[in-house]
Amino acid sequence: MYILGINAYHGDSSACILKDGIVIAASEEERFRRIKHWAGFPSEAIKFCLSEAGIGITQVDYITISRDPSANIHKKILHAAKNLISVKTLKSRLANTKKVAGVKAELSSVFNVPEDKIKAEIKNIEHHRSHLASAFFASPFDESAILSIDGFGDFTSTMTATGKDKKITVLDTVIYPHSAGIFYTSLTQYLGFPHYGDEYKVMGLAPYGEPKYVDLLKKVILFKENGLFELDTKYFTHSDIGVTMSWENGDPHIESIFSKELENLLGPARKNGEELTQKHKDIATSVQRVTEELIFHILNHLQKKTGLKNICIAGGVAQNSVANGKILEKTTFENVYIPSAGHDAGTALGSALWLYNHILENERLPAIYNAYTGAKFSNDEIEVCLKSNNVEYTVYNDNELLEIVSNALVDGKVIGWFQGRAEFGPRALGHRSIIVDPRRTDAKELLNSKIKRRESFRPFAPSILEEYVSEYFEKTDKVPFMEKVYPIKKEKHAEIPAVTHVDGTGRLQTVEKGDRYYDLIEKFRQKTGTPILLNTSFNENEPIVNTPKEALACYLRTDMDMLVLENCVISRK
Repeated sequence: MYILGINAYHGDSSACILKDGIVIAASEEERFRRIKHWAGFPSEAIKFCLSEAGIGITQVDYITISRDPSANIHKKILHAAKNLISVKTLKSRLANTKKVAGVKAELSSVFNVPEDKIKAEIKNIEHHRSHLASAFFASPFDESAILSIDGFGDFTSTMTATGKDKKITVLDTVIYPHSAGIFYTSLTQYLGFPHYGDEYKVMGLAPYGEPKYVDLLKKVILFKENGLFELDTKYFTHSDIGVTMSWENGDPHIESIFSKELENLLGPARKNGEELTQKHKDIATSVQRVTEELIFHILNHLQKKTGLKNICIAGGVAQNSVANGKILEKTTFENVYIPSAGHDAGTALGSALWLYNHILENERLPAIYNAYTGAKFSNDEIEVCLKSNNVEYTVYNDNELLEIVSNALVDGKVIGWFQGRAEFGPRALGHRSIIVDPRRTDAKELLNSKIKRRESFRPFAPSILEEYVSEYFEKTDKVPFMEKVYPIKKEKHAEIPAVTHVDGTGRLQTVEKGDRYYDLIEKFRQKTGTPILLNTSFNENEPIVNTPKEALACYLRTDMDMLVLENCVISRK
């Protein structure tokens, strides 16, 4: 049985293919289109997934879409009538809905196949149920509480549930216009970060301030006794005039959604590019603090209500790795699972899993702790690319390669590391990474001057051999997807300054045996005594590189010192 799961006409569009419940391939469309958060129809990701499975579109049995236009339809109509939503906004929503309903026609065009030859049954899976499934059915838990929390999808922003074996039972929902994602996004815009997906900048800025505005922000988002929340809608524009969003064929865009009332409460908004003052940093700290408290408020109520010890979390707000690192400390849950693609791209996989497990009631498969479901290239393919670009390179065997690269790291080199299958999700996990010696005090400046050119307050993350976590971090945990921030032991700050944030924390990625990335870190440990590398995504203000050609282009236009493409090495003289 082949199930093609897609997230279409929404930010971070994506596709995956399941064969008898096993993930054969999954990838975001942005990796192929080279536009961050690409939001149209994921035709290239679909082609990739089918190619990896060795089948054509006519051999697919089911197609799942992580959108259900009929979900909450009565509430949508009532809200539009009550608030006199603009005709322009309603037309935009209707056009988007029609596209979701016309997937077979779109596939017929993409693959040049008559529509009646596409035998797959189309299943629309509601957005948050797709999120729930992406977490629970991929988790190691037989039974768990589940939380999906983001901006909006199918008129819902938050959903709580329980999962048991092959079934998920929804408990509560938070409906439009109330949304933790809207709260965080609007304050991100207020702080002068206007682009889709800029919320991580606020999370990175937060440790530089004090939580002086928590009480004011709790007037904006109201915690309810039932474990949920509401927004005071006067501080936002989305609830009465709607939101103009661009979801098609390119970089998604959401217009400003905070109202003048927010500026009356906090003062004038910062314009993009203006100086970041201490007040801005204090507001960022307060936004992060309130968001964390809200997540813990929801989770503690959910744990009390269900009595369960396990929690699975997905959704855009669940990408807040600082909050995730505090869940076991601040709630009564004992175990947590967060998938590698907890954001909207992951709903492609979630919708497919919802069908396979919840609807078709197939047995669950082993937990997913591997995010390597993207494109892979052989040494032969890489050599063809390098020769066609007249690039000098050397091919090494595995042992020689590890020796040469580890020596370059010790010598202070910045290295592009490209190996194996690309990661599914927003974070590079050692297959499409830029790596540096974490002991360097100048590593952040080095990376930003040579490649990244990003804000100085944004941290870089450590990849650590899993058996050494307890030596360096105050909490010991398996974190393969870099989805949690934990405190680094104070006595280790001086050893690894490049990956220790200003507040003494690091966004943890544990690396286990069985991967060449592990072998490289181990070789570096043997030479230095430090079982850690600084790891950042292999890109320069673009999606993470997907192909050898893209990796080479990034290397050539930056000041990277070395490029490793499987066993091929390119070095600057």
